[in-house]
Amino acid sequence: MKPFLRTEETASLLKIVKNRFLKNMNRHPNIEWERVEEKLLANPEKLWSLNQMELTGGEPDVVGQDDITGEYIFMDCSPESPKDRRSVCYDPEALASRKQNKPQNSALGMAAEMGIEVLNEEEYKFLQQLGKFDTKTSSWLKTPDGIRNLGGAIFGDWRYGHVFIYHNGAESYYGARGFRGSLRV
Repeated sequence: MKPFLRTEETASLLKIVKNRFLKNMNRHPNIEWERVEEKLLANPEKLWSLNQMELTGGEPDVVGQDDITGEYIFMDCSPESPKDRRSVCYDPEALASRKQNKPQNSALGMAAEMGIEVLNEEEYKFLQQLGKFDTKTSSWLKTPDGIRNLGGAIFGDWRYGHVFIYHNGAESYYGARGFRGSLRV
């Protein structure tokens, strides 16, 4: 059975997301809320995923529209890495490899459960053009296979007026590192 929101949950979420949309028009010029809401209501499983982004502190907002598919693109726009998605290692394999002090989850595992995608490096740099994110935290990023196959994973943050992309062992986790996601509707 696919997850869905109850009517009152849907109404509450749409109110929150609409208010954020209207307060941050610079993130989505030329996009009308009514069209976004229409697409969300037509896709209850996407609405559920958007709610998961909201519940975990992501503050999702529309950041664009795909010219080819017409899909609206939501990304986590919380100032810092979403608070309820921190202290996670990179992926399920990294989680399984830890023998001691295992985190509760992994970024890729949690994203899959939520029905969202972890931002890649290009998406993260695009998001950083819309504001300054992760000035005190960092966020795991979708890691190229070549790096992951060697045991590593990448993450990004904003420091000293620049976006930095770093590497770490995929099994590592820190209280100030989480992940940001995207959702296409």
